[in-house]
Amino acid sequence: MPFLGQDWRSPGWSWIKTDDGWKPFEFFGNDLRDNNNEFQLEVLVNENKENMYAGDVCEVAAKKRKKDYVNNNTKSQFLYKEKWIFVQKESTRERHGYCTLGEAFNRLDFSSAIQDIRRFNYVVKLLHLIAKSQLTSLSGAAQKNYFNVLEKIVRKVLDDHQNPRLIKSLLEDLSSVLSILIREVGKCVLIGNINVWVCRLETILNWQQQLNNLQIPKQISSGKTLSDLPLHMQNNILYKFSDACDIINLGQATPTLHMLSEDRQLWKKLCQFHFAEKQFCRHLILSEKGHVDWKLMFFTLQKYYPKKEQYGDTLHFCRHCSILFWKDRHLALLFKDSGHPCTANDPDSCLTPVSPQHFIDLFKF
Repeated sequence: MPFLGQDWRSPGWSWIKTDDGWKPFEFFGNDLRDNNNEFQLEVLVNENKENMYAGDVCEVAAKKRKKDYVNNNTKSQFLYKEKWIFVQKESTRERHGYCTLGEAFNRLDFSSAIQDIRRFNYVVKLLHLIAKSQLTSLSGAAQKNYFNVLEKIVRKVLDDHQNPRLIKSLLEDLSSVLSILIREVGKCVLIGNINVWVCRLETILNWQQQLNNLQIPKQISSGKTLSDLPLHMQNNILYKFSDACDIINLGQATPTLHMLSEDRQLWKKLCQFHFAEKQFCRHLILSEKGHVDWKLMFFTLQKYYPKKEQYGDTLHFCRHCSILFWKDRHLALLFKDSGHPCTANDPDSCLTPVSPQHFIDLFKF
């Protein structure tokens, strides 16, 4: 049989991704030599054999450092734009292999999802959960994709000044995880050179510094503002919030909003939205006047129980086809498109919204 693989006698090509597609990269080109002068090693070559051998060793080391530098700085996105993937948990006669968390993260279009305001919080929460427990289980390509998507999120927040609190929390936990992994190198398996992980940690610390220095400019508008609305309309807006920090921050804007944000009924509704009534009975907190302090109860309950997650849009899982996909609501309304090639008679009845934690649990086998 003919040998179809790469010739083992050849050193092979190194490929880089450019705007015009993939192109072979020559490590000893003039461009690389000019850009990587800092990696040049001074080799003293003498006529004796020992110095010649030392020179060969230093040359090999220089080549390796050049290659690590190029691989670390190559902007290979490893991004796909697939709307759906088949989730396979075991090998069958028809299909061999299985789908991993890293493969799903690579193939689903998370890079475009962060541009959708309905999906932004969902993707950030998923990155947060992966950073806490699943980062080392990702493949090398998935890790590159993870940090590329994270970079796009940080750039987006720095540009539009929206959701900085979410990203600060994500970067804080991620920096802690990376510090532990780097400090305990050898006890855990890290894919790639340790210098790559150190470089990632330095990048995250730099992003944190940029977010801490972020100054949101005051918007000057000649039209009506939130304070110009009637009290009942301002109160209705506060009742639409599901995040306690957003209510507190909005209450610091004006004295009127502060008064509305301290309303007992508002915090009671927030407690009822996130927690069950059985949980209220275990942690009743009364004020000096004998009334239930719902605001204090909310912050007490969130220490013991998880809050209800709410997202504008999520991934969906079809139980009939075992397909995970992004559902386009516009196409679903116009063309009754289920978002994936479903063979069920009623595709909508087979769909299940997938929370970020459920997404990770799908690939635990």
